[in-house]
Amino acid sequence: MITQVRGRLVEKSPTEVVVDCNGVGYLLHISLNTFSSLPANENVTLYTHLSIREDAHTLFGFINKTEREIFKLLISVSGVGPSIARTMLSSMTSEEIQNAIASENVALIQSVKGIGIKTAQRVIVDLKDKILKTFNIDEISVRTSNTNRDEALSALEVLGFQRKPSDKIITAVLKENPDASVEKIIKLALKNL
Repeated sequence: MITQVRGRLVEKSPTEVVVDCNGVGYLLHISLNTFSSLPANENVTLYTHLSIREDAHTLFGFINKTEREIFKLLISVSGVGPSIARTMLSSMTSEEIQNAIASENVALIQSVKGIGIKTAQRVIVDLKDKILKTFNIDEISVRTSNTNRDEALSALEVLGFQRKPSDKIITAVLKENPDASVEKIIKLALKNL
């Protein structure tokens, strides 16, 4: 398994690079995030993943280990191949993908070309626990970053509802309606309280 390539950057395009390692040129498929972080014609180190299929051996390159780890997690999901994982890493940063999965943001994941609602849901179901453990993301910090959620919770407390049951119901409401307005969250929560 080739785990990293260090050498001089010979060719660079938004989808692939060629790195010269002691006279051998390695073609690496990259994301747009990696492309934007690469210098021109300098020595580089790219972390790699070798994808082996019966018709091709493809080497993918990443600017850092986090991006490579996210790629590996994504391709472990049924229905997500290397090209869709690379498209996802081109559309969002590694951190945005981690937060989207941790906060169960189906709409954001589905916004990536080639990912439907079922695949987006499968990505969340398969990877949420792994993302939270591997990258040590605090689930509470992900949830509290949603200001609509906070405002709705505060409004329900003002109306006299207890915080803990209200929080659970708002979480359920946001799973089904991730882009809901504060008013909609409150209305849907009130139906369940």
